Amino acid sequence: MVGRQRGGTAPDHGHGDERPGVWSRVRHLVTPHGHDSAERFDTALETSKRGTRTLAWSFAALLVTALVQLAIVLVTDSVALLSDTIHNFADALTALPVGIAFVLGRRVATRRYTYGLGRAEDLAGLVVVVLIAASAALAGYQAVHRLVAPQSIEHLWVLAAAGLVGFLGNELVARWRIVVGRRIGSAALVADGLHARTDGFTSLAVVLSAVGVALGFPLADPIVGLVITVAILFVLRDAAREVFRRLMDAVDPATVELAERTAAEVSGVTASGEVRMRWIGHSLRAELAVAVDPALTVDRAHRIAHEVEHHLIHTVPRLTTAVVHTEPATGAEATHDRLAHHR
Repeated sequence: MVGRQRGGTAPDHGHGDERPGVWSRVRHLVTPHGHDSAERFDTALETSKRGTRTLAWSFAALLVTALVQLAIVLVTDSVALLSDTIHNFADALTALPVGIAFVLGRRVATRRYTYGLGRAEDLAGLVVVVLIAASAALAGYQAVHRLVAPQSIEHLWVLAAAGLVGFLGNELVARWRIVVGRRIGSAALVADGLHARTDGFTSLAVVLSAVGVALGFPLADPIVGLVITVAILFVLRDAAREVFRRLMDAVDPATVELAERTAAEVSGVTASGEVRMRWIGHSLRAELAVAVDPALTVDRAHRIAHEVEHHLIHTVPRLTTAVVHTEPATGAEATHDRLAHHR
């Protein structure tokens, strides 16, 4: 089985044709190594730093957007714009828990937290869901209150301009988060970007409220506020579903199938199966079994396991570690029966 807590200097993984000597083969067998050693840690560290920088700048952009809208709310007294402003403030705040999670995810594994603190992103997702729910409740309350007690809206052209400001600010942040999120493999950052894009379109709804009031329909403002509240609830549903799936270790079935095919392609492997995968932060870890010739030596079976891990890491996106269990292609059933009553 290949399953290691690695530390120290990463060994050389050269792919030349030179055959290793006896001492090199013994050292290879007993030395912890793999692609999640120093080099892989440096890559993960840079990935988290890039995500943190993106969150910091997008937080600043959304905060400026929300402050501009808030200033216009004080002038126009528009509940639709107020709802959108509240939502944009909430969006800016969602960057804080995700950013903290990125920072925690950089910390190395310990004897207590043997997988590190990458799952902090899942906890941050819960905080984001709570903030979105709170913004929906507040926006809905303001809209209903304005329906019960209507008030006049002034400076309609300023209101329309504020809606455009909200759209442009959110679209800028959305593009930024989505591009970086896909580049570093962070589902949380991509989802947050899609969330910002949805918010941009709700900002355009504020323009519709200004048009409605200008055409002599004053209730257009609180009605649009309710529409924005419903839009926030849809975003809340999608965000909650994504967070729930991540907490329950959900993985795209196509990724599992890719891992099975990739492992089976390695020379010396006759079959692969029992694949289990989970996200730790924005990196994937996998466990799987491969069947090999029962006549192989322990050294050769061990090398095949490393070759499988190496091939998986270079083929499966965002995979950083694979624990590979080798078993004989025939006669393994009797061994499995000894553990059957424990499963």
